[in-house]
Amino acid sequence: MAQQETDQRIDGGTSVAEPGDGFVPDTEDAEARELAHRERGTSRPITVVGNPVLHKECQDVTEFGDELAALIDDMFASQRTAEGVGLAANQIGVDLKVFVYDCPDDDGVRHVGAVCNPVLEELPPGERVLDDSNEGCLSVPTAYASLARPDYAVVRGQDALGNPIKVAGTGYFARCLQHETDHLYGYLYIDRLSKRDRKDALRQMEENTPRYEVVPND
Repeated sequence: MAQQETDQRIDGGTSVAEPGDGFVPDTEDAEARELAHRERGTSRPITVVGNPVLHKECQDVTEFGDELAALIDDMFASQRTAEGVGLAANQIGVDLKVFVYDCPDDDGVRHVGAVCNPVLEELPPGERVLDDSNEGCLSVPTAYASLARPDYAVVRGQDALGNPIKVAGTGYFARCLQHETDHLYGYLYIDRLSKRDRKDALRQMEENTPRYEVVPND
């Protein structure tokens, strides 16, 4: 997911995940962990809308070993190069259900982690509070559009070793978790827009030049 177009915070409250609830402690040593990943990794170019790998459900991660660890390192390096806050594997052309994130919550607390085989929990209707805010995507470079999403999200999945984990977020971080999970099931955020807003986002993309290397579509 691309960084917000402005530095305006998304109202959404603070995280409701508490230690001991089974949520991954993704705020601990966030800076050091992210740095270690990207120093081991190699930045790769970003796939953009129209590339087939972005428009289909990715394969489940079944092997939790050195290759997956190296992929995650490359994803962190690629995310930093593109100045994003989240990145899915298919955004660097890899057909696997894994995403990484380096995203602040609404209190400015930094969350860093990786999730394999993510599944977004369905919220009960009474707990769905929509946040209508700007959203951008590294695979739709330079474009932004307003999109309503729930302001709280819980994602269940596995870590790089195959252990079960869950991650929760509010506001901007919740948006990131939903955005990246969408990617791995073949959806871009523009697929959730009206036809007019989608057309406008694609126009923005065509009229501007991305600040990072992208993979040209044939």
